[in-house]
Amino acid sequence: MRAALTTKTALNGTTTNILARLTDSVQRAAVIDADKLTLIVAALVARGHVLLEDVPGIGKTLVAKALARSLEGSFKRIQCTPDLLPGDVTGGAIYNQRESRFEFVPGPIFANVVLVDEINRASPRTQSSLLESMAEGQVTVDGVTRMPLPEAQLDRFLIALNLGYPSFEDEIGILEREEHADPLDSVQPALTLDEVIALQTAAQAVSVVRSLKEYIVTLAQATRAHPDAVLGVSPRGGAALQRMAQALALMRGRTFVNADDIKFAARAVMPHRLLTRDRLSETARAVVESVMGKTPVPVDR
Repeated sequence: MRAALTTKTALNGTTTNILARLTDSVQRAAVIDADKLTLIVAALVARGHVLLEDVPGIGKTLVAKALARSLEGSFKRIQCTPDLLPGDVTGGAIYNQRESRFEFVPGPIFANVVLVDEINRASPRTQSSLLESMAEGQVTVDGVTRMPLPEAQLDRFLIALNLGYPSFEDEIGILEREEHADPLDSVQPALTLDEVIALQTAAQAVSVVRSLKEYIVTLAQATRAHPDAVLGVSPRGGAALQRMAQALALMRGRTFVNADDIKFAARAVMPHRLLTRDRLSETARAVVESVMGKTPVPVDR
């Protein structure tokens, strides 16, 4: 019999209860589709980054701020412009006249939740400094490497999502929440940063049987052979899919991944890693749906 996964390290309650508290807390301020919020939280548990591809005004900043408050963590926003310098992101050395020495002043990348707005507008040098901290969990200033966070983020964009416009009723709900107060005022910390780290550790302990590893590799290889794809999902993309599936299994109270976890994660993990002939995101999503429809699902053993 497979039991729900629990851990005693820094966690108060079962993982499913803890993660339910987190999603409920975010939804007090932000109107967001439940499945998309589940994927965002799973990316956090999987130690990954989220790429939100949307028009302005959808609520990306509100979701990020609500998540930071729910984690009892710090929040910073970086607005990318062509003149944004790497030091504006990472921080730099400031001369302390009183002590006659240079001191490092951290930039906005040193936060628990960082929203980087319109990253495509930043210069290549600035994008490089951002990607270093995302991929390596560190920044380098004046030849000295510093760790922004104690837990390194191991991938660049683990998932990509489009929040989309809300439904008619949800949009009315937004107006009601903002009628008399700031929606963020209702958000209270749902878990501590120590609990986040414990959840991330617990997700790594979730098991993936050989047949499901084969399923992930088969999906990735099928995208490479698809006639609409110029470049398919890389081995790093397959590893990202496994990490997301482990996080989703944890959120669903299991110590093991099943095929549904992989299929649910694949729609957020794989499309933005594809390069299609027409370079359209809709085509990339269609390729992923196609290969999932044609790839036999392993029988759970």
